[in-house]
Amino acid sequence: MLALHTSDWHLGRGLHGHDLLPAQAAFIDHLVEVVRAESVDVVLVGGDVHDRAIPPVRALELFDEALSRLRDAGTRVVVISGNHDAARRLGDKSGLIDPRIRIRTDPATVGVPVVVEDADGPVRIYAIPYLEPATANALLPAAAAASPTGTDPTGTDPTGTDPTGGAASATFSQAATMRRAMRAVRADLDGHPGARSVVVAHAWVTGGAGSDSERDISVGGVGNVPSSLFDGITYTALGHLHRPQAITPAVRYSGSPMAFSFSEAADRKACLLVDIGRDGVRAVRGVEVPTGRRMAVLRGTLRELLTAATFAAHEGDFVSAVLTDPVRPDDAMATLQRRFPFALRLAHEPPAGAADDRSFGERTRGRTDLEIAKAFVAHVRSDPSPRERTLLSEALDAARIAEEAA
Repeated sequence: MLALHTSDWHLGRGLHGHDLLPAQAAFIDHLVEVVRAESVDVVLVGGDVHDRAIPPVRALELFDEALSRLRDAGTRVVVISGNHDAARRLGDKSGLIDPRIRIRTDPATVGVPVVVEDADGPVRIYAIPYLEPATANALLPAAAAASPTGTDPTGTDPTGTDPTGGAASATFSQAATMRRAMRAVRADLDGHPGARSVVVAHAWVTGGAGSDSERDISVGGVGNVPSSLFDGITYTALGHLHRPQAITPAVRYSGSPMAFSFSEAADRKACLLVDIGRDGVRAVRGVEVPTGRRMAVLRGTLRELLTAATFAAHEGDFVSAVLTDPVRPDDAMATLQRRFPFALRLAHEPPAGAADDRSFGERTRGRTDLEIAKAFVAHVRSDPSPRERTLLSEALDAARIAEEAA
């Protein structure tokens, strides 16, 4: 069986105000091309399909289009919800759509596999959506309470929560909740000795390296799930972390298909082709996702960034600039965008000893309220857009009129 592992599409997400939906549509085109070219049997989507609980209409339409096109390309699709998704919304039509498309968002179904047949027999795919400990434990199947043959290799819960996974436990960690889910998986596998198995899950597994664009899913400071929970599973397709990485040879993150923060600028985004043979995983191969617009972090004085030939290759990139001028230049972002029209972020790091040690009053003396407000926004984020400048001006005018009326 050939599976294509992908996750964290975050449809509808922007990048510092820049619309990424056209790039996400191009990724769907790429995904369909890979499915056709490689004759993929099943596509595994490890959660965070959308970026927020109520996605833009265009993002919903793109997801529907993706499912239809993947089905028409001759593959099956198994999708789980992530912590960014609204599980009920994502899975509200799961019982009505084509049986080749499975959207799993209900913790009660974690022990019910999607079975895919190949020349070597069945592969049992267990879809475990993101499990919020505060709510998921009451929904997990009764089989999660214990493994009938004791095949759970993980022992007691190291977090100090109820090791039996019983519903009476007052608090649960991510590890304890996932442990209960995996007991349900193993309870089903106990009835199918020697079966090949795949788990699709959305979690932060211990040893995984994060980036700046993931939302923290820790509860009470305990968010990591031990990789040993997946021991004995033929392949575990993980979602949540945006960097592609292997926790073990059989437990992997595909990563997000595009960078959502400048901390991922150097990452090579990919989907994973997983070849599962009669005796287990034969090979895992990354298929690089084409990058429409690269990311670059540039450092130097404003003059250097505007004139140095070494930066010419980045004029079409998304740019995060770190200015090293002794004093932050006025209108730095607007000036920078003359050369780098896709400059999105600006930081100021003056050389040691060059910081402006004047008082706030000295630094703002002679400047209008609007100039001070614009400078503040630029200092804590980046230069305000023309629309934001208009809003600042209107707010200051309204405050002045109200003060005069009083």
